[in-house]
This record gives sequence, structure tokens and C-alpha cells, in this order.
Amino acid sequence: MRPEAVDGAALAKLEHLHAALRGWGQLVVAFSGGVDSAFLLKVAADALGDRCHAVTAVSVTMARSEVADARALAAELGLGDRHHVVDSHELEVPGFADNPSDRCAMCKTELMGVARPLADRLGVSHIALGTNVDDLGDFRPGIAAARDHGAVMPMVDAALSKDEIRALSRHLGLRTWDKPQLACLSSRFPYGTRITPERLRQVDDFEDGLRALGFRQLRVRFHDQVARLEIDGDDLARVVAPEVRAEVVALGKRLGFAYVALDLAGFRSGSSNEVLPLVTLGRAGRRTA
Repeated sequence: MRPEAVDGAALAKLEHLHAALRGWGQLVVAFSGGVDSAFLLKVAADALGDRCHAVTAVSVTMARSEVADARALAAELGLGDRHHVVDSHELEVPGFADNPSDRCAMCKTELMGVARPLADRLGVSHIALGTNVDDLGDFRPGIAAARDHGAVMPMVDAALSKDEIRALSRHLGLRTWDKPQLACLSSRFPYGTRITPERLRQVDDFEDGLRALGFRQLRVRFHDQVARLEIDGDDLARVVAPEVRAEVVALGKRLGFAYVALDLAGFRSGSSNEVLPLVTLGRAGRRTA
């Protein structure tokens, strides 16, 4: 992945973000370890020093490899004991495991529910999410829920896009600049498909196995006995090469899937939303332009 070079407009947005964070005086960053939250945490830590804290909410819906990477990244950024790892319990939220279309709103409500008491103990008013302007163009009920619970989104205020965040991350020396897109494991299940700890581990283990085979940008979508693989388009030829294909199929069967299917459309973020009725998306505020 090669982001665009940093231009003057992106650097101006970075300075705007830096100044806004300084103006707040102190901050708790909701930190998953992904591209966006790592960039926000880096800028906030530079702007605020020891008045910047990070909170990582860990549950069975978070890939185990990402929990470890979030800890490592926070240490690299010098957070030390200002990185707070807390337990989250989305599956215990009434209705969450049934996987309704507003599941992400429940998730963000739970996140704010565990982050707010921490922020209050620290005497910090603002909890910031790593949302960027590109996130506003899809069905994202979690964004509205987070705002309703007091979250701030400084990168939206600075009008930063995903490509600009990647380019600026490289400019700042962050190893996450080309990290694959992430999402919680619950997103691997079609709306209405029940989410269980066992199914989450099944998907997590399959994705770990695919990464061990050298694939980077991917999703394993759960369809009961079928695992539907979304692989970056550049890797589609390799995944069907006879030896690799045999390994992938064997891995899926070891993990309990009867069938392993390849989605020829390749990886795309938010593909679960493709089957939602347009009227549902419209009510949720999706931009249709």
C-alpha cells in the first residue's frame, strides 16, 4: 500500500488537530490499535504529554492478535501506565448477540460505558474516537451512539480522510501507516446471525491462519457451515493456486466449516451492509450522493 505523499493541506489539518488537542488540555483516546486510533493517540500524546491517556476495551469480539498489538503500540508511543486495558462485555448487552443492524450502536454504547468511569476517575472530560470523514459515508449507527454518549471526534473536526491519516502516519514514523483495515469480529456475521464466543474464536483462528499464509487484507465472513473469504484483489490469484488453496480449505475444515468459499469481489470494508435495504440506510443517515 502506497499512500499519497503528504501535501500542504494534510499538514495544515495535522496542525489544526494538534492545536485542538492542546486546547482541550487533557484527553482519553479510545484506542484499538488500528490505523486511525494509533494516529490520533500519537498526535494527542505529542500535544498533551502525560495528560493524554488511552483506553483499550477488550472483549471476545476483539481479535487476540489486536489486543497484543494495541499493548505493544501503546508502549512504543510511551504511554506506559497511561494505557488502560479494561474489560468490555458486548455479548452480555441485551440483544447484541442476536446481531441486529444497529449492533454497532450497542458496541459504542458499551465502549463509552466502560470508558466514561475511567475518564471520570482521571478527571478527564473528553473521550476521543479515531473516526475520520470517510467513516461518515456508510451505515455507521455506532457513530451516532458514541456522539450521544459524549464522544468527541477530533479527526472529523479536522476533516481528515483515511488516505491523509495513512500518509501523515508514515510522515510521523508510525508503523501502522499501512496496517490493514480492521473491524471487530462481530462484523464477520450477517445481521441476524447469532454471535457466540465459539463462533468468534472460529473466525479469529481462521483469519490468523490466513495471515500466517501471508495474506494481509482479509475477512472471514461466517455463514453457518460456510466460510466466505474476502481477500484483497491482488491476492486472489495466489489463494487459488493449488497448494495454497489446499491449505486454506484444510484450515477451514479443521476449524469446523464444511465449506470454504472465495468471494470473487474481493475484500471490501462493510460488505455486510450491502444486503441492508436502502431505506434502512437512509434512515440511519447514510450519504447517498
